[in-house]
Amino acid sequence: MIGRTRRTALLAAALLVPALPSSRLALRTDAGWRTWWRADAAPATWAQAAPEIARAVRWRPGADGVAWGTLDLAGDGSAWRVHVLVARVDPRRARLRLDGDALAVGPRAATRSWNVERADTTRAPLLAFNAGQFTDAGPWGWVVDAGREVAPPGHAPLAPAVVADSAGRIRLVPPDSIDAVRAAGGIAAAIQSYPMLLDAGGRVPDALRAEGRGVDVAHRDARLALGIDRDGRVLLVLTRFRAPGGRLVPLPVGLTVPELAALMGALGCERAVALDGGVSGQLLVRERTGRTLRWPGWRDVPLGVRFEPVR
Repeated sequence: MIGRTRRTALLAAALLVPALPSSRLALRTDAGWRTWWRADAAPATWAQAAPEIARAVRWRPGADGVAWGTLDLAGDGSAWRVHVLVARVDPRRARLRLDGDALAVGPRAATRSWNVERADTTRAPLLAFNAGQFTDAGPWGWVVDAGREVAPPGHAPLAPAVVADSAGRIRLVPPDSIDAVRAAGGIAAAIQSYPMLLDAGGRVPDALRAEGRGVDVAHRDARLALGIDRDGRVLLVLTRFRAPGGRLVPLPVGLTVPELAALMGALGCERAVALDGGVSGQLLVRERTGRTLRWPGWRDVPLGVRFEPVR
């Protein structure tokens, strides 16, 4: 039995635990807007997709193992009109490759010249998007292209790596396993980004579950994220502000990082990481007819990622 003094101390400690800023996300349905996530009741683990979110995605067939769809969310502040673009690719039918001047050796490595329009005209990808975070010197963290290491891993507690092996399998490797995977070899391509949104089994990292743990959990921005679902498929999520009249604009407003983690979990991802969003976020999807759909960003980046058919 816990004494009164002990109970009082535990209650006081609980009240001092930092929490997420108050926020909510609602889904647009045929019956109107329905709230499906709240910061004060955010799941610590997404053991499976949220049925209402999974059903809401309006999927359309793409080319060679690619599908894409959309849904509409509304939240607080600048998240009041969020259009979500979702792309899904089967890595058994498409191979991950890298693009950009950052792959060059020499002074061109820091050039920011990649965008989805250029990728469309030079590579004809099935799917293309910008990579992870970058600095004035080029991409941040680990970069492997066609089996060649272009840059060594970076080290940060929430910076996993997207790794494609020589057989085409794609994994999201946690930060503490990168060195072992690197030493084992057999890597065809790799990029690194942060922050991690979902760890093994869909667990939300502790740093995303409260304020003051090293991640800004209140900032809102346009977002781009990559996840791996329980069938081994790769999911890309790009958010856009839906302006009056329906026009999609890459304004740097939208979801918080915890809200983005919730969206990836609700879509069925068991691991996920944020890529470079804001005005850098961009996506290309090739339809079954061969026509491409492009959602460009407002800033070129040093490195892009593409999927191409298995040959």
